[in-house]
Amino acid sequence: MLKDSLARNSVLIMLSTVGTSGLGYLYWMVAARELPRPAIGTATALISAATVVSMIANLGLGHMFIQRLPSTASGAVGGSAAWSRIVSAGLLIGCAATAFASAAAVLVLPRLAGNFGFLDGLSGAAALIVTAVALTASMLLDYVFVAHRASQGMLWRNLALAAGKLTALAGLTAAGWASASAVVLAWTVPSLLVSIYTLRWSLRRLRPGWRLGGGGLGAELRHVRGSMTGHHLVNLAQAGPAAVLPVLVTARLGAAENAHFYVAWMTASVLFMVSPAVAAALYAERTNANARSASLPRASLVVLVVIGGPAVVLFLAGGWILSLFSPAYAVAGGLLLKILVLAAIPDAITNLAVAHWRSTGRLRRCVRLNLVMAVSCLTLTWWWLPSWGIEAAGLAWLSGQSLGALLVAVLAGGDRYAGRIRAWPRSTALAVHDFFVDPVRRAGSLRGRIAPRPRQPRGGARPLLQPAVRGRPDLRLPAGSRRPSPHSRPRSRSWRVP
Repeated sequence: MLKDSLARNSVLIMLSTVGTSGLGYLYWMVAARELPRPAIGTATALISAATVVSMIANLGLGHMFIQRLPSTASGAVGGSAAWSRIVSAGLLIGCAATAFASAAAVLVLPRLAGNFGFLDGLSGAAALIVTAVALTASMLLDYVFVAHRASQGMLWRNLALAAGKLTALAGLTAAGWASASAVVLAWTVPSLLVSIYTLRWSLRRLRPGWRLGGGGLGAELRHVRGSMTGHHLVNLAQAGPAAVLPVLVTARLGAAENAHFYVAWMTASVLFMVSPAVAAALYAERTNANARSASLPRASLVVLVVIGGPAVVLFLAGGWILSLFSPAYAVAGGLLLKILVLAAIPDAITNLAVAHWRSTGRLRRCVRLNLVMAVSCLTLTWWWLPSWGIEAAGLAWLSGQSLGALLVAVLAGGDRYAGRIRAWPRSTALAVHDFFVDPVRRAGSLRGRIAPRPRQPRGGARPLLQPAVRGRPDLRLPAGSRRPSPHSRPRSRSWRVP
């Protein structure tokens, strides 16, 4: 299995996710035991808003890295100078766009929902901007490692990041800082430090000669525009609902209910992170010329093997796991966790389908599929939250993913049927086409067709090629000989037999 590049990088990405989630459990467990629920709700609302802003403003640069960096690493497109230009321009443009979008969110969110009033202060605005920029930088650096199929760098980076968050939170709470600011600081500062370390040392080991600089921004804007109109739209429609759901819960139900929702959502995210990890590895494999294991059945098998056991454990023992935070979280989020576990199956189907279609260039199909799921999920969440509570978000997520899986089955069946028709002989394809054309059009298409020439008998004399000319003997072909091709026949009566 370690010799299989797809499986190896998928496992490394999932180990990064599992390790980060495990340390994240401890992080939020410390926060739940040391801080009141309103403070946790405020912190999770700010982190969720920063996640949404980062996702909108990263411009799809991560997938642009996957597309372009492998060719420069092999020396085909300019070596380390081109590699440095692509990475530097992507990081600078992504972080600048995130800072601008965060400032806009600080102005808009408190006016749209009163529960985001904590952003009106200077400290709240600065926390949102810094957290969103840190998330964008961390995400783009992860994609650099994925693009080179060196996911072990991503693994160690994220483990160090999660351990730093846990250590910082434990230190702040031990010092008596029991507020939402402690959670946000412990979340953001280690992310910035690990990103600086990655820029200074890790990328240099990944690509000798790497250098951070601002040159070549104008040349890279053309590629950024291409990623915005293609992969970025796919990413927004695909990952948008997962990031927006906590924001909707906060806006409709308040920060305290969002704390219950966020803990259950974070617990179920162990399952939701598996299929995106395999999908990213599948796409990275298919962009590499030397990849041989990038098949959809193999990726599906990896997801099934990894996701099966944890799904059963979470479904049967999810309440006990939530009670580790506090009994109130188990009571409020037990049913929601079961619903989210069921949604992991259609979520895996849609993620792998999108990765497959993305690698074949059918980005419009990916965007339309993800938009259908996103609109249905967010609309149902907004409608159902006041009546059904936080379980409404889980039901809406399950409904949207199930609808997407159904559409994937329909589209895959249509592709298979279309390929079968193209493989038929020409006469059969015409017969199928004529069968589906209405009688009026079929009758009109038959007008003006030339009737086929009747076949001549093989025995006996052939007819004259032209009427006999006086003074010349009749020209007849021997019996059984082939008839001359049409272009060899005489065109006028001036023709004479030699």
